[in-house]
Amino acid sequence: MRERRIGLETKKKLAGYVYIAPWAIGFALFMLYPLAYSLWLSFHEVEGVGDLQLRAVGWGNFNKAFLLDTKFVPLFISVIQDAVINTPLILVFSLFIAILLNHKVKGRAFFRAAFFLPVLIGSGLAMQQLLYAGVGKDTLVNGIGVPDEVFLYMGPTFSQLVFDLLSRLTVIFWKTGVQVLLFLAGLQGIPVSLYESSRCDGATEWENFWKITLPLISPIILLNLVYTCVDSFTDINNRMMIYIKDTAFTNIQMGYGSSLGWIYFMFIFLLLVLVILSTRRLIVYTGEK
Repeated sequence: MRERRIGLETKKKLAGYVYIAPWAIGFALFMLYPLAYSLWLSFHEVEGVGDLQLRAVGWGNFNKAFLLDTKFVPLFISVIQDAVINTPLILVFSLFIAILLNHKVKGRAFFRAAFFLPVLIGSGLAMQQLLYAGVGKDTLVNGIGVPDEVFLYMGPTFSQLVFDLLSRLTVIFWKTGVQVLLFLAGLQGIPVSLYESSRCDGATEWENFWKITLPLISPIILLNLVYTCVDSFTDINNRMMIYIKDTAFTNIQMGYGSSLGWIYFMFIFLLLVLVILSTRRLIVYTGEK
């Protein structure tokens, strides 16, 4: 009998399924039921905490979030604004650092470790204490020492924009470790022969960046964009996450807290779908026909 050979594309798909199988099994065992129960809980009001006595309220919790809760909508908009501002800054800064670290310089391994070190301690108690101490708010701006006359000359609107940008830099520096490593992996996967051929044709480094580097790392850019959005919206210090947790477990409004969580989740999910669909034609995958 003739042996049936598996094509290269099929092997790649099978390898992908093998890699995601542990996550899929873990999700089905430990996450699927809690998610389904929280969705069911969002349409109810908890009247008895001990035995979870529930009373169906339909869409009442969702209506309360947008019509009655005076804190949810302003906080929701503020969190979105922070993500919209921080995400491009994180991507641009991490790509810039990755390009620098991709060159052969002395101490390259040390600098790579230095940029990844905040990932190990940034989500723990140390980072929380730094944030409580004011890091990321006024600390960096005061350290730079921008004269007050400069802000007066720029006007209130532009000076506030500059002040907000400077105040974000400390936190942004702490959130670029994973992105830098992913960009490094993408940059090192670009064949050196492409750059050598372009230089022989007279291309400059600037042209190489726009014609070779940027298109070939576009899948990594999309990956970092998705990762940064998810990391920003689900960070332990995210004010919306704190508000949902306090609503559900401190104020003992588990049904309403579940509805807030699902509103927040659906927004993030739809945002990521929109990002992927809008950038689909801009992504260059090597090896495609």
